[in-house]
Amino acid sequence: MSTQPDTYISPEEYLSLERKAVVRSEYLNGEIFAMVGASRAHNLIVTNITREVSQQLKGKPCELYPTDMRVRVPATGLYTYPDIVVCGEPVFEDEHVDTLLNPTLIMEVLSESTESYDRGKKFSHYQTVGSLVEYLLVAQDECRVEQFVKQPDGHWLYTDARSPEGSLELASIQCVLTLKEVYDKVALS
Repeated sequence: MSTQPDTYISPEEYLSLERKAVVRSEYLNGEIFAMVGASRAHNLIVTNITREVSQQLKGKPCELYPTDMRVRVPATGLYTYPDIVVCGEPVFEDEHVDTLLNPTLIMEVLSESTESYDRGKKFSHYQTVGSLVEYLLVAQDECRVEQFVKQPDGHWLYTDARSPEGSLELASIQCVLTLKEVYDKVALS
């Protein structure tokens, strides 16, 4: 992403355009970036995680949003669409109730075109969100889920699971994610 856009778009202009758009776009520093479509494996993984975690959230004060909930990172100005976002009592940017400000857990399904960004700059943006305490990266070409959990001192503790029999405890939302369920019907290489 360049730091000097040819034509600067304000956050308000972006939101006005985005709310009418057919194709979703991210926004940062006055620039709009169109998002690419997702693969079959990506969609299956998002569906599987949504199904499993949603079942465990019944009766809890958490809300899960797959794919289309925009998140704003106030400290950096990034507007983005995580693959899955979970929050407690949601706080939204405005009366449109379409831009979440307080994610607790964000999950991104990795692809060849997004992996570097999801691991690097995007995670750096997410780390500035005070409410965020867990970040998961989910591979779509192998059985692997990586978990980053924010510690009381602000550092992020890394854990991963790489076996279909493996699981990860999602302490921030009191759920367990089993890899067998994450990769149900997904053809892995």
